[in-house]
Amino acid sequence: MISVDDYRDRVAALLGTTPATDLPLAAAAGLVLAEDVRAGVSLPPFDNSAMDGYAVRAADVAAPPVTLPVADDIPAGRVDVGTLEPGTAHRIMTGAPLPPGADAVVMVEDTDGGTETVTISAAAKEGAHIRHTGEDVVEGSVALSAGTVLGHSQLGLAAAVGLAEVRVHRPLRVLIASTGTELIDAPAPLRHGQIYESNSVMLAAAVRDLGCEVEVVRSVVDDVEEFRKVIEPKLADADLLVTSGGVSAGAYEVVKDALTGQGVEFAKIAMQPGGPQGCGRWQGVPVVTLPGNPVSVLVSFEAFLRPAILTALGHTDVSRRRVRARLTEAMSSPGGRRQYRRGVFTPSDGEVTGVVGPRGGPGSHLLAAFTQANCLIVLPEDVTTAAVGDEVDVLLL
Repeated sequence: MISVDDYRDRVAALLGTTPATDLPLAAAAGLVLAEDVRAGVSLPPFDNSAMDGYAVRAADVAAPPVTLPVADDIPAGRVDVGTLEPGTAHRIMTGAPLPPGADAVVMVEDTDGGTETVTISAAAKEGAHIRHTGEDVVEGSVALSAGTVLGHSQLGLAAAVGLAEVRVHRPLRVLIASTGTELIDAPAPLRHGQIYESNSVMLAAAVRDLGCEVEVVRSVVDDVEEFRKVIEPKLADADLLVTSGGVSAGAYEVVKDALTGQGVEFAKIAMQPGGPQGCGRWQGVPVVTLPGNPVSVLVSFEAFLRPAILTALGHTDVSRRRVRARLTEAMSSPGGRRQYRRGVFTPSDGEVTGVVGPRGGPGSHLLAAFTQANCLIVLPEDVTTAAVGDEVDVLLL
């Protein structure tokens, strides 16, 4: 058997970093910058008011109360702002450009709100309530560094410094295929011996969440020629093929039969669940073949596919957060295999570790228990039993 770590390296080696492409900001959410973003303008691009109030000279309001004539009105967006003369005030709105000659803003709450004259009841220090040019970002500086994951705030900053598009690592194009003659697409009625297909639904959702483009082929029957007929024409448009089912040691293992000798190697991995796996290249396209049971699919995705895909998309942080926790229930694990069990982790106040308990048994068909879990409990290959109170590794999902 191959170790989990060695097999993870094999899967990761299949995928290089995706090439860079320019995308509109609206299409770049969740993707990774391929090059630095330099600011086309400073933020703020001009001195402006941080408050609704009155632009003044601080010296003119040093001994309140003071009444000054209101010489101008400056709403946000005005571009023809005149100079503030000594002994006058300009009514000004938040975000409006500060007039030349002004060195402070008095907020409206400290005035009578007048429009012809204004009585100011509080002194203002020089620089009060003014946002200065370049206070946030200086024109020409790096606003966002290559490798940054573009969330909503990062996209907002890119727009604010004048960009309409960014250069990112393009989304991975993933073809997902589920196999098994027993699989039926809902809502068709089931006959005895049939089950509803769910693996492609889970995998597609998980892969899309990483920022990939996904095409799905559901419920391919256990026939080698049919498998090849359905999948081969789609390979040209795929960066990665992911299959589920048909890779074990029994008869009718359609993926194994179709791809053995075609550049894909199949092996047993020292883990539970998810032992039977395969990876390689088929017609030059990276292929990862997963087992058929749904929990095996999800654990395999977490162990192998998720870190490989994130790396291909340009991410540098590709690992789930790992913590230590004390078991609330005893567990057992087969020797020589790394066991992944669904669990519920609860942080403990005042402790470095929290507590964790398994949900459901080790069976790879127990999907409902996965929906109740927020972590995977990991028992290493040399551990066969863990008692209540023992510390274990936990991967937070």
